[in-house]
Amino acid sequence: MSADWEAALGRARAHSPFLSDLLEREEDLAALLASGEGEAALQAALSREDADVGVRLRRQRRALALVLGVGDLAGFFPLSRVMTELSGFADRALDTAMREAIGHRVPDHDVCGDAPIGMVALALGKQGAGELNYSSDIDPILLYDPRIIPRRDRDEPGEASQMAARRLVQTMGATTADGYVLRVDLRLRPASEVSPLAISYDAALTHYESSALAWERAAFIRSRSASGDVAAGDRFLQAIRPFVWRKSLDFGAIDEISRLVRRIRESYDGPPRPGPGYDLKRGRGGIREVEFYAQTHQLIHGGRIPELRVRGTRQALDALAEAGLIGAADAQELGECYDRLRVIEHRLQMVRDRQTHALPAAQEELDNVARLDGLADGAALVAELDEVTSRVGDRFDHLLEMHGGNAQPAASAPANLAQLGFDDPDALAIRIAGWKDGRVKSLRSDAALAAFAEIEPALLAALAGAPMPERAITRWEQMLARLPSAFNLFKLLAARPGLLDTLARVLALSPTLADALARRSDLLDTLIDRTAFALPPSVEALEQDYHADAPDYEMLLDRVRREVSERRFALGVQLIDHAHNPLEIAAGLSRTAEAAIDVLADAAAGNFAEEHGRIAGSRLVVLGFGRLGGGVLTHASDLDLVYLFTGDYTAESDGRRPLGATQYFNRLAQRVSAALSVPTAEGALYEVDTRLRPSGSQGLLAVSTDSFARYQREQAWTWEHMALMRARVLHGPDEAPAMLAGFVRDLVAMKRDPEALRGAVLEMRAEMARHKPAAGPLDVKLLRGGLVDLEFLTHYLQLRERGGPDGAFLEPHLRKALTALAGAGLVSDELIGAHDLLTRLLVSLRLVAPDTKELPKGARGVLVANCLEEGDWDALLAALDKARHAVAEAWATILGETLELEP
Repeated sequence: MSADWEAALGRARAHSPFLSDLLEREEDLAALLASGEGEAALQAALSREDADVGVRLRRQRRALALVLGVGDLAGFFPLSRVMTELSGFADRALDTAMREAIGHRVPDHDVCGDAPIGMVALALGKQGAGELNYSSDIDPILLYDPRIIPRRDRDEPGEASQMAARRLVQTMGATTADGYVLRVDLRLRPASEVSPLAISYDAALTHYESSALAWERAAFIRSRSASGDVAAGDRFLQAIRPFVWRKSLDFGAIDEISRLVRRIRESYDGPPRPGPGYDLKRGRGGIREVEFYAQTHQLIHGGRIPELRVRGTRQALDALAEAGLIGAADAQELGECYDRLRVIEHRLQMVRDRQTHALPAAQEELDNVARLDGLADGAALVAELDEVTSRVGDRFDHLLEMHGGNAQPAASAPANLAQLGFDDPDALAIRIAGWKDGRVKSLRSDAALAAFAEIEPALLAALAGAPMPERAITRWEQMLARLPSAFNLFKLLAARPGLLDTLARVLALSPTLADALARRSDLLDTLIDRTAFALPPSVEALEQDYHADAPDYEMLLDRVRREVSERRFALGVQLIDHAHNPLEIAAGLSRTAEAAIDVLADAAAGNFAEEHGRIAGSRLVVLGFGRLGGGVLTHASDLDLVYLFTGDYTAESDGRRPLGATQYFNRLAQRVSAALSVPTAEGALYEVDTRLRPSGSQGLLAVSTDSFARYQREQAWTWEHMALMRARVLHGPDEAPAMLAGFVRDLVAMKRDPEALRGAVLEMRAEMARHKPAAGPLDVKLLRGGLVDLEFLTHYLQLRERGGPDGAFLEPHLRKALTALAGAGLVSDELIGAHDLLTRLLVSLRLVAPDTKELPKGARGVLVANCLEEGDWDALLAALDKARHAVAEAWATILGETLELEP
């Protein structure tokens, strides 16, 4: 739609005394607007100059109001542009006034441009979001750095900052013949009733880390470092980001936000529906409800989904829809309603440049606002607003219902439990009463009991519907007993009742996941958005995620442990719920571990170098062996690691406590192993096994690459060469993977006696069978015809065939190696299918029956669903038998030995 400047100027003169007066006073701008030169008029408005800062800013603001107002009415400047220009002017004006205030007191100090002034303004609210309206005030928080704020010799830093703050407020807010710049409201600062106008960085940081209220979290969703020392403000906002965006849900804070909104509704005494006197901002279905709708969702989910950490209301709604947290249609409709409400708000304020949000009480004035907007009369405006606010209000009502805490009565009477199908309802009723009689610490507070009562009926129904209800209840009791507080868990389950069935299945089916929940109930938080059922991204993307919000080594150790435990838990739930093929889950578990190894090895090296320096031309190399090397981990896998180092083993480090290369890298390897295994406040990470290093547990923890190569060529046993077939570089210099690949190619190219190789393989496997027999009929790893036999076959052929043409068989991923061998006609394609079934079973069993000695009947469904396209338990056993026979037949054909397959 083309801009209609003539109509806009006519409406401005007829219906806005404020704009009409400005058109008379700003003749040059009026002429530009009349000729349709909106951008030129905007530049001219912002170029108003005067030696007096206050006069200059007032004239710029007045000219800007005229150009944006008429341009808005003409349809030339859309709402988003109007709000952006107003917010940008506020940032610049605040910066100018702040620098003038400091320079007035210390005239010799350079306060121009980007010169540091030891003070910053954090923009909150609509200014922070870039959504200022025509007659808005601004709500900055002023912070200062006592070390660098310019001041007179006799002034204390606090005194200097207060004098600057007072002058700034006066410069911006005082009304003169030229009007005002912007009204400045500093009441959002910490403890505003007793605190000074400007707060030191340290005092503010202490406040937000220890005693801030829930509404302050909501306020900082839209915070931005806007004026003054912007870089310092950005660092401060980065420091308090964990306060604003919490990884674990805080439903107590969310309840407080809901209570705040209810108080806003209760304190509003205007008309409940649009009409004379209705408040567009505070009324039901008004501007504030759209903003709180978006911000409440951001508070809940933004700690886990960084894409939600946006400031603008429309951007937040779109991000929530993109994340699947609200419907796309809801986001679109709420956004359009918000835009229309903001436009009408602007029309109200254009009339006389007043900070008002209420429709005029007099019909004549209501008609005037409507006609300024281009409508026929006030009735047309009210009718449109009635529809808009109804759509917003209905959605906001639903949000309040979700988080309003409507408790349900307890459902633990024996009759109710019997109806749910529990075997012994009387005994269970007594057990449930015991949860609530004070013996369980996490259920002692009134708040926790009320929150539990809210979920009790649905929880008991979910536990009754679990595959093994008694096991699920027992593990629920164990979890309650170990939790210091369960309030947030109960509130999470109340807000996301769909998680109850998942929780019940986890408790019933997986001791591994149940134990993890007992240690950290907030792991359920990982399941509240759709990304919980996405596979982990690339190793590189995971590493970026692990590094976030971890400014030092100790915090990084905790951060990685949190991230890894959350991803392992989510992958376990995916496995139970059959969200992905177990082979994909296994690869995801491996990527999760690989990223942790690379990040923590790098961090440990940096931390170690602070004391011991570095060795020029030398780097630590971390090799993954076994399932880790093959990129297929289970939930029970440890990390098989071997440490090497590049460069001259006679070199010495350059730190304040220098070490020789061998000692340096052995101690660094110890540091890396500790980073990967030692429990911190966030718990343990992985078990690390380094026994595959040269000479096993008797050898050095880290050896040079040359020493490793020499050992493999001259001293290593055949089994060590077989293990090397699945070695992979997980950390080290860029050239390390090519170096390892070249070394392995050279090693396997060595001449071998096929019979001696076959004999060594058979002897090793027989020895393993004697000392480590299968634990039961489902031990698909150690059963004859199982995965170990398949691995031995594959590695035997890789060595016998000297890696294949151009090293085609030298693939650490077992399935890819089998595929290459099958392509060369050395094994049948049937072995690839056997590998897939056996691996799917292993990955699933390690989660639901870690010791494989006993498989609960209820867990059979997980195995069947994860391993077969269709069929039942008997079909799965038949498929397992077929896979084992395929491996046994290949063993007999290739190695000349008949395997006795246990039933």
